[in-house]
Amino acid sequence: MNQRTLKNSYSFEGKGLHTGKYSRMTICPAAEDTGIRFIRTDISDDAFIDALATNVSNTARSTTISQNGISVVTIEHIMSALTGLGVDNAIIKIDNEEVPILDGSASYYIKAICADGLVEQNSERKYLEIKEFREIINEKSGSYIRIFPADRFSIDLTLDFESKVLGIQKVHWDEDTDYAAEIGICRTFVFFHEIEFLASQGLVKGGDVDNAIVIVEHPVSDEQLENICRIFNKDKVAITDEGYLNNLELHFSDECGRHKLLDMLGDLRLAGGFPKVRIEAFKSGHTINTNAAKAIFESKK
Repeated sequence: MNQRTLKNSYSFEGKGLHTGKYSRMTICPAAEDTGIRFIRTDISDDAFIDALATNVSNTARSTTISQNGISVVTIEHIMSALTGLGVDNAIIKIDNEEVPILDGSASYYIKAICADGLVEQNSERKYLEIKEFREIINEKSGSYIRIFPADRFSIDLTLDFESKVLGIQKVHWDEDTDYAAEIGICRTFVFFHEIEFLASQGLVKGGDVDNAIVIVEHPVSDEQLENICRIFNKDKVAITDEGYLNNLELHFSDECGRHKLLDMLGDLRLAGGFPKVRIEAFKSGHTINTNAAKAIFESKK
């Protein structure tokens, strides 16, 4: 297969989930062998950061990359969209530090890019192949990612927060999966009991009840509901019988597991291209995802 880039440029704007800062971002076509590169246009036209695992600088609640003192925060959704849609080369110009959260999924990117299709380039795609099995383990959380050499890229992911609302969710992706319809539209999620803490830590400044699934794992008081309404500047929210805030309707019963897979596709792309590996992931998150991307980067043939 040959490399591909975008047919046109596409612009998006909105608040970042964690910083709350408003940014304008344009995804542009790029030459062969460029890979994915971010440019902070608010600093200079040369203020670039290559989307590589070696540039990961923070994985607290999202993935941040940094290079030469310049950073971009929450890159995983746009990276996932470019990966899921098969884009090898793109330049992403952004005028602030955090990618806009939009609706909490990759759907805005999908709609824009799929409307035009992609441009096939002259050079062949350089797949990332590994020689031997690798395993990344977090003994404290019990999470792991197992990486097997393979002829095709695939992921089997198990979500387990020991949650009575979510249960255990098992999801699969491979190169035949319809990313746009089955993965890319799945939105980010948060537990109700985490929101007040995250807000107190200066995070989720750009969050609202339109861009996140909120899971209510424990009983909450009317006062707590009122506080969440204040944080998100909403008049009223309620709890459904299934244990979610009634701000959104789920696209799938396992939408949270599918969103974890969306994140993983974005984080693994930081290996520097399209891996030829089979992934088994349990209780994944940005830290272990990006460590797996580093392992693939370092182990590639």
